[in-house]
Amino acid sequence: MSRSQWQKSSFSAANNECVEVRTVDGAIELRESDEGHTILRTTPAALADLLHGIKAGEFDHHA
Repeated sequence: MSRSQWQKSSFSAANNECVEVRTVDGAIELRESDEGHTILRTTPAALADLLHGIKAGEFDHHA
């Protein structure tokens, strides 16, 4: 299994409360750094669609 290391945003600095991301066999895994046992696995296309929707404001009505 091809597995990369967990990465977090440079905006997090030394803060341990952030989202981390890595790739595993062509999939994308996400987790909250302080809840490392809970992992969300998705495809690159689905994550790209989500990020596009966030940037486009599609989810602003949930705020």
